[in-house]
Amino acid sequence: MVHAPATGQPAASIVSTEKGQLIRNGKPYYFVGANYWYGGVASLGEAGRRRIVSELDFLQRKGVTNLRVLAAAEGRGLINGMRRVEPPYQHPQGVFDESVLEGLDFLLSEMRKRDMTAVLFLTNNWDWSGGFLQYLNWNDLLPDSVMRRKLTWDENRDIVSRFYTCSRCMNALGVQIKKLVGRVNSITGVAYKDDPTIMSWELANEPRPMRPSAIDAYLEWVKTAATLIRSIDAKHLVTVGSEGEMGSETMAVFEKAHALPQIDYATIHIWPKNWGWFSDTAIARGMPQIIQNSDSYIQKHVAVMQALGKPLVIEEFGLPRDGHSFSILAPTSLRDNYYASVFAHLLRSAGRGGIVAGCNFWAFGGMGRPAPGRIFWQPGDDLLGDPPQEEQGLNAVFDQDESTWVLIHSITAALKK
Repeated sequence: MVHAPATGQPAASIVSTEKGQLIRNGKPYYFVGANYWYGGVASLGEAGRRRIVSELDFLQRKGVTNLRVLAAAEGRGLINGMRRVEPPYQHPQGVFDESVLEGLDFLLSEMRKRDMTAVLFLTNNWDWSGGFLQYLNWNDLLPDSVMRRKLTWDENRDIVSRFYTCSRCMNALGVQIKKLVGRVNSITGVAYKDDPTIMSWELANEPRPMRPSAIDAYLEWVKTAATLIRSIDAKHLVTVGSEGEMGSETMAVFEKAHALPQIDYATIHIWPKNWGWFSDTAIARGMPQIIQNSDSYIQKHVAVMQALGKPLVIEEFGLPRDGHSFSILAPTSLRDNYYASVFAHLLRSAGRGGIVAGCNFWAFGGMGRPAPGRIFWQPGDDLLGDPPQEEQGLNAVFDQDESTWVLIHSITAALKK
C-alpha cells in the first residue's frame, strides 16, 4: 500500500537552511536516509517500477525519509576495465536520451507521494557511471585503449585530476547540468527547480582534486558548477558531494570548498574498509579502532562546520557483513554495531539542535539479490546498492536484513519524539 500524505495536507516546502540546520516545513529537518543511487535507472520498465513502489513502501514503513540518487550516467562500454551503469543519459557527448530520465521522473513522483526528499548527484568522480573519466575520454585526454583497461591508482589520480583544467569537459558537463536542473517532470508536470521532493543538487559523487596540483582548479570548479546550478534554480540547496578531509587532500581544502556562499551544507563519507581501518576480513578485531576513527572523523568535521554555521550530513558509511562475506545469509552484527555508533551522532545532534542533520547509510539493496555463482554485476542482474565495480553484496542492506532494520526503525522513531 502507498502511504501518501493525507488529503488536504499543506504542500511540503523546499528544504532550506537556517542557523546551521536544515529546515523543512518550518521545522528543523533531521533524517535517516539511504543511498539509493540506482532508483532512477531501476524505474525504467514496468517490472522495475513495481520494484521501486514496493521498495519505497518498505523504506517508508521503516521511517527512511531521504534518498541519495544518481541523476544520470554517461557513456557506454568498459571503463577502467569494468562494466558501468547503463543506460546512459548522455552518449555520445552532446546527445541526450530523454527517455532515460523518465525513470528519474517516476522515482521522484513516487517519493513525493510518500513525503520523501531526494539528493541528486549530477555526475561522478568515479568510473562506475561514466563521470569524469568519460568526459576526459570524449575530449581527447584519455585514449580509448587506456579507457578500457584497468588503471593503477596513481594513473587514475593523474588522469582524473586533469578534469578540472579541461574547459571542453566543463562545458560538456555544464550542458548536462542545465538539462537536468532545468527539467520538467514528465509525470507530475512539476519543474525540477520547483519540486520540494528534491532536497539538494550535488555537484558529483565524491569529487576530489586527486592531486595537490589540482586543488586550485578543483575549488574553482566547485564555485563555477554551483553558480551554474543557482543560475537555473535559486530555490534548492547545493552541496559538493565531498567525502571530507579524506577526499580533499587537506582539511583546509574541505573548509574552503564549503565556505563558499554557493554551497549550503557539507557532506562527509566514511569508509573503514577502503581507508585501511581493519585488515583483510578481521572486522571484529578492528571494531574498536573503526568506531574510534569514525567518531574522530565526524567530530573533526562537525567543528569546521560549526565555525562556518552550516549543516553537515554523514552521507555515506558502510561496512561488510560479518566475516567480510558477500552472502545475504551471513549475519550483520558488526555492521549493525557500526551503524548504531554513527546514528548516535545524529541522535545527539537532533536532541540539542545541532548541525548533524542526517545519516545516509550505504546502501539500500532492497528486493534485489546477487546473481548466484558470480561476484561482479553483469547486464541483466538485479541492481543493488553495490555499484558494478564492487563485489555484489559487499555493503548492500537488503530488505531481509531484519536486525539492521530493527535498528534503523528505532532511530527513525526516536527522531520523531
